Amino acid sequence: MSRKRLFYTVFFVVLFATFYFILTRLIPGFGKKKVPPISYVHPFRFINQDGKAFTEKEVEGKVFVAEYFFTTCEVVCPKMNRNMRKVYDEFKGDKNFLILSHTSMPETDSVGRLKAFADSMGVNTAQWIFLTGRKDSLYGMARNSYTIDDPKNNLQSIEDQFMHTQFWALVDKHGDVREIYDGMKDVQVKACIKEIARLLRN
Repeated sequence: MSRKRLFYTVFFVVLFATFYFILTRLIPGFGKKKVPPISYVHPFRFINQDGKAFTEKEVEGKVFVAEYFFTTCEVVCPKMNRNMRKVYDEFKGDKNFLILSHTSMPETDSVGRLKAFADSMGVNTAQWIFLTGRKDSLYGMARNSYTIDDPKNNLQSIEDQFMHTQFWALVDKHGDVREIYDGMKDVQVKACIKEIARLLRN
């Protein structure tokens, strides 16, 4: 191959690569294979830390992370919520992003207790929302919408059930569950933050 031909070959390869790179930056999702969602958010109705109804209408068009915890947890939940705080701090003030923290112990986590817990966190509860409600509804969301707990656990009586999951569900603007993350692992938290930023751009 002559030098001239080699030059033109290299030139057009670099030109094409540059053009492709620019398109990936200008057009959200360009060049990426679309992956079907893991699940989607079913209709729900819970009560927030202020005693007000909170439904799926409140999250329409927003990116959000859903987790489950309980206020008296002393082992997993404190670390998980410290990691969630990193997510909150990264997107604090972004009106298109929310965090939904559902209690897994509604029998003890009353509205008042959730309010006190939220106040102790010092966060904006318009963006980081703490939710309670009927136990079967809360657990049903975790298993059937967010897929962060095994649906087979529904086989036992709801009164005898206790759910303690460290996994988070990341939901896009269309209400589709895109990813599941382990809220106890720093590398997963970083990956979650990166994906949230991408979803907010799209």
